[in-house]
Amino acid sequence: MSDEPAPFESPFNAIPPVILLLVIAVVAIELTLSAGAAGLVGGPNGIGWRLTALNDYAFSPAVLDYVWSRGDTSLDLLKRFVTYAFVHGSFTDALFGAALLLALGKFVGDVFSPLATLVVFVLGTLAGALAFGVCVGGATPLFGVWPAVYGLIGAFTYILWLRLGAAGQNQIAAFRLIGFLLALQLAFGLLFGSSPIWIAELAGFVAGFAASTVLAPGGWSALLVRLRQR
Repeated sequence: MSDEPAPFESPFNAIPPVILLLVIAVVAIELTLSAGAAGLVGGPNGIGWRLTALNDYAFSPAVLDYVWSRGDTSLDLLKRFVTYAFVHGSFTDALFGAALLLALGKFVGDVFSPLATLVVFVLGTLAGALAFGVCVGGATPLFGVWPAVYGLIGAFTYILWLRLGAAGQNQIAAFRLIGFLLALQLAFGLLFGSSPIWIAELAGFVAGFAASTVLAPGGWSALLVRLRQR
């Protein structure tokens, strides 16, 4: 029996690089904004960095109105369909979002290719912005990584749906997580008042689930084979 110690393996090696980079971006931006708010960096100007970031990078229905109705396709507007995912209203919000992004991204990234995982993230973000812009009026801001996280939840659900089907089990069970989260949203809405962000989150989930039919290994052809076998 060998007495040599097992080689050290970094826990980060198991995390898909694309997810690791996205999490680092979310955390780095939040740490910078939080440090500025605490007066640790940036001096007096640092206190207003979060508000400035929200003004410059958050999304709102007014953005969609300018793009769609007025034909304004300037970079300052178009970037907001994606950049809103990297700006948060508080350290706690960013922390929980980054943690779920890491966990769900790890699960999805172990099955999907790096490009497919990134596409799910981006589509969830875009779908969230579009749904929010269409369904919510005025200048209500949308910010945070949550619609993208729900996109990954959609991919996670699709993977479970396929695995349960292959095992001959009830595939409805794959939707327990999204059902629980929506019920939690309803409960919080009844207790503390609802926020329209759930519209963006639900749209992100639908986009992630739908895109997974093509992005999952085997793609659309594999899905058709499974459906024919039922």
